[in-house]
Amino acid sequence: MQTVITYLLFLIAGTAVQAQNTIEVSLTDFNNDKGTVMVGLYNEKGTFLDKTYKSLSSKISNKAAKVTFTDVPDGIYAISSFHDADDDGELNMFMGMIPSESYGCSNGAKGYFGPPKWNDAKFEVKDGEVRKMDIKL
Repeated sequence: MQTVITYLLFLIAGTAVQAQNTIEVSLTDFNNDKGTVMVGLYNEKGTFLDKTYKSLSSKISNKAAKVTFTDVPDGIYAISSFHDADDDGELNMFMGMIPSESYGCSNGAKGYFGPPKWNDAKFEVKDGEVRKMDIKL
């Protein structure tokens, strides 16, 4: 019985000390300091650009902003961001198809005849790393 309890304690302790990662995102090249920047962290290809895993926003100062995602488990992720110049919480679209507010993704992924693709934006974090990402809007 004591062996079972000891095993369970080691199992629980191992899960509790699993490395958590940090992703620091620096965003630059805004047209102005109006509004906020909205930043989404995605953890699944199927929900990329539709459902964020975590999201943050930040004020823009000197045409730049910074957000930090903490306690991110090991895995594959992608980041998408946009300059919400009018603070309405949505990416404005011209004719419903073309973004009228600037946007950017991890790895500099761009959309050609459509939104950026998961495979172009994805990156991996593991082993308690601090990943620094630079996104130009």
